[in-house]
Amino acid sequence: MTASSGGELLRLEGVGMRFGGLQAVADLSFAVGRGQVVGLIGPNGAGKTTAFNLITGVYRPTEGRIRFDGRDITGWAPYRVARAGIFRTFQTIRLFHGQSVLVNVLAGLHLQTRQHWWQGLLRTPAQRREETALRAKAMELLARLDLDRLAQEDVAALPYGVQRRVELARALIARPKLLILDEPAAGLNDRESAALNRTILGVRDQGISVLLVEHDMNVVMNVADRIVCINFGRKIAEGGPDQVRSHPGVIEAYLGKDEDDEPPQPAAAGAGA
Repeated sequence: MTASSGGELLRLEGVGMRFGGLQAVADLSFAVGRGQVVGLIGPNGAGKTTAFNLITGVYRPTEGRIRFDGRDITGWAPYRVARAGIFRTFQTIRLFHGQSVLVNVLAGLHLQTRQHWWQGLLRTPAQRREETALRAKAMELLARLDLDRLAQEDVAALPYGVQRRVELARALIARPKLLILDEPAAGLNDRESAALNRTILGVRDQGISVLLVEHDMNVVMNVADRIVCINFGRKIAEGGPDQVRSHPGVIEAYLGKDEDDEPPQPAAAGAGA
């Protein structure tokens, strides 16, 4: 796989987050290039979700800076981060049950509508033209993700894997510069995971950068151009998939250290038979 060489899009510089006496993230630095897929991995409780929340403005870092597309976005509110071009999906699917696939995807365009609320209330010609254009845009995206035949179906009645794709479509329709995916393969079977791989690579090929948190290493290793591994809030490894996979610190973080690997301890003074 190849990533586009368009320079950096996102950079974290010494970012830290402290909750009282708990240091959830410490001195975290890494970058995501334009048109690149970067995997952020680590065991449970490593600080991955906190890092996502710092990037998307849910939390304001207690240390460090976050730069995106040439601007310092440290501490920006989530709506400003979204307007700048960062969109995310969530580990737990957040769709509007009781609404169609099309309506759920159209919700991702709320930041792009130009008409005022009163124009929608009065159904002005300008509002109707914009609605028609947005629906056409949504249907085009649904077709690319093989969801167009389900456009009028209630999302609540769809299989879990399809709901994941609907959530992804809702994020993509906003034309993000950076798409943050939080455990997108959770709950998917092997066939659905393979389809997710193809979708992520297709997103990258459109020039959209992807930051991926995922426990399914088959997904991460197959789609990521670079991988960052953190543990206890600190970066312990960064590099290509093969480099990170074989890194001793990564192996220890995921598998633990065998007691047999501990160096022998010197005998206490005076000990003997």
